[in-house]
Amino acid sequence: MTQAQDLEQAILARAERLAQEYRERGQRSRDAILREAASKLRLREEREDSIAKALGERTFRQRVQAQEIKMQSDLDRTRWNLVRNVEARLTEKMLAHTENEPAYLETLSGFIRAAAEEIEHHELRVHANARDLKRLQSHWERILAVVPDQVQLKLAEDPINTLAGVLISSADERIRVDNTFEGRLARLGTRVQQTILERLLPSGFDTGNIFGG
Repeated sequence: MTQAQDLEQAILARAERLAQEYRERGQRSRDAILREAASKLRLREEREDSIAKALGERTFRQRVQAQEIKMQSDLDRTRWNLVRNVEARLTEKMLAHTENEPAYLETLSGFIRAAAEEIEHHELRVHANARDLKRLQSHWERILAVVPDQVQLKLAEDPINTLAGVLISSADERIRVDNTFEGRLARLGTRVQQTILERLLPSGFDTGNIFGG
């Protein structure tokens, strides 16, 4: 083999080694690129899954919140309707009570007596609606008998706008005890609503006796 041939073989061998080296580098680069791409794809998939999950949870929470708001709205409407029904029943009950004159006069007497004991004035005025003014006038001696002797009780001439009950005031009108139907119902409004909230059942409501003495 001539020197030229030896040089040629050496060059070819070196070229082969370089080619092999570049092939190996290329393979490593390819593998690295594939690994990086796979890693990026995996991260992207995980990120998309996380976003999808977050969106799903958000959508679920929104649906739950929307349902809670609807349920609260339904509950508020139900409570309001129940309060109105209770008030209507109490009104009917009060009207029926006013038709029982002996019992109703006893109720009015109790209201007047309690107010006379509460208001520290010697002169008091009794205010009532037109119908009850006539009743009280007819039984005024009976009413006077239930108040302390030192109290001067007078029946106001002008009727007030009320379903039933009486409003007692001092002579100077500075102190009042409102025992009208509307006044007592207003004071019991919170109790009525609380009772409804506690029960929310169609079996009835413990509203108490708003026209008890």
